[in-house]
Amino acid sequence: MRKNLPEINIGVVGHIDHGKTTLLSSLTGKYTDTHSEELKRGITIKLGYTEAIIYKDKNSYNTKGEGTALRYVSFIDTPGHEMLMATMLSGAAIINAAIIVVAANEGIKPQTREHFMALQAKNIKNIIIVQNKIDLVSKEQALKNYKEIKEFLKGTIAENAPIIPISAQQGINTDTLLEEITKLEIPKLDIDTEPIFLVARSFDINKPGTTIDKLNGGVLGGILKKGKLTIGQQIEIKPGLNIKKPHGEMTYQTLVTKIISLYKGKESIDETEPGASISIETGLDPFLTKADSLTGCVVSTKGTLPEISYNIKIKSNIFKEVLGAKEQPKVEPIETREMLMLSINTTISVGTVKKIDKDEIELSLNIPGVLLKGDQVGIARNIDGHWRLIGFGKIL
Repeated sequence: MRKNLPEINIGVVGHIDHGKTTLLSSLTGKYTDTHSEELKRGITIKLGYTEAIIYKDKNSYNTKGEGTALRYVSFIDTPGHEMLMATMLSGAAIINAAIIVVAANEGIKPQTREHFMALQAKNIKNIIIVQNKIDLVSKEQALKNYKEIKEFLKGTIAENAPIIPISAQQGINTDTLLEEITKLEIPKLDIDTEPIFLVARSFDINKPGTTIDKLNGGVLGGILKKGKLTIGQQIEIKPGLNIKKPHGEMTYQTLVTKIISLYKGKESIDETEPGASISIETGLDPFLTKADSLTGCVVSTKGTLPEISYNIKIKSNIFKEVLGAKEQPKVEPIETREMLMLSINTTISVGTVKKIDKDEIELSLNIPGVLLKGDQVGIARNIDGHWRLIGFGKIL
C-alpha cells in the first residue's frame, strides 16, 4: 500500500500546551508521548514519532484507509517547553515541512516566535499554520486571533502559508489539514550519491530475558538525507562510541557495522531512499545503542564521512532580537571567548568563540561534530539561564 507513495517528514512545533500532541493523536490515532516522565508531566521531552498514510475518499481526506492512498507522512512531535529548545532544533534537522500550532485562546507566544525562527535557521519553507482550540473561543476571538497570526507571518517565508482553524480535541476540520498536507511540495531526492543518515534516536528493542540467539541488534532511528541504504550494506557511525578515559578525558570511537534490517514504521523494507523516518537494525551490540546513546551521530558508507572535528567555522546570520524571551531584548554582538550552543544536524554542542571576522565565526567545540560543508547550524546563547536562539549559520 505504501510503495511508490510520495513521502514527507513533518515537524509539529509551537508553544507548550497549544495542543501539538493532541493534534497528532487526532490525525493518526497515536499518542507520541510514550515516555513515562512525559505522560506524568504532560509535556513532550524527547522527539516523538508517528506516521500515517493520507487517503482521499470522494471529497474528504482521512488516515483510516478509506479511498485512494495519496501520501505517506512521518510526523515528528517536537517539545514546546523553553528549556527544551535544543531538542526542538534537533527535530528541525530531520524535517522538510512543519505545522505550527497556535492555540486560538492564547495566540502567538514567545516559543511560537522562537520555533518559527528555528525553522528559518534550518531552512524549512514548507509551512502550515494550525489555529487550534477553536472550540474554546467565540467567532470574534477566532477572527482577532487569525488577524494576529496573519500579522505575525507578514514579510516572512510563511507569509502565504495556509491557516487552518481546528479543534484537535473534537477532531473538527482535521480533514482540511490532511488535504493541505497532500499539497506540500515533496523535496527533490538526491539518490546518486553516498548516503547520509542522521541519527535522531537509538534503542535496544529487546525485552528483558530475551535469549542470546533471539537478540536483535542495536537500532538507529532517523532520516536518510541523501543516497540509498540497503540490507547487508557496511556502514560507519561517527562520532560513534563515547569513551571516558581515566582522567575524565573523552574520546570517540568510530563504529563500523552492517545493516541487518530496515523499517519504515512497522513495515520491513529491503532498500530505502530519502523520505520518511526509518529505523535501521544494525549488527551492533544493543548495549551500545540503548537510551539514545548514539543520538546525534551521522551514518554513511565506510570511508565517506569527514573526520570528526573539535573546530567549526560558520558564516553567521544573527537575529535583531531574542524571540523566546518575554521582553525580546536586542541581540548583542557575539564576542570572543563567549560560549554558544550550536545545533549541528541532530547533535548539540557548546562551543567557545575563538575568532570573529565580520560574519564569520570560528569556535572550538566541547563535543566534536561531523561537519558537512554548507549544512545549516542553529546558534543559541545562554540568557538568564536559558539557551535562546539568536541566529543561524552555514558550515564553511
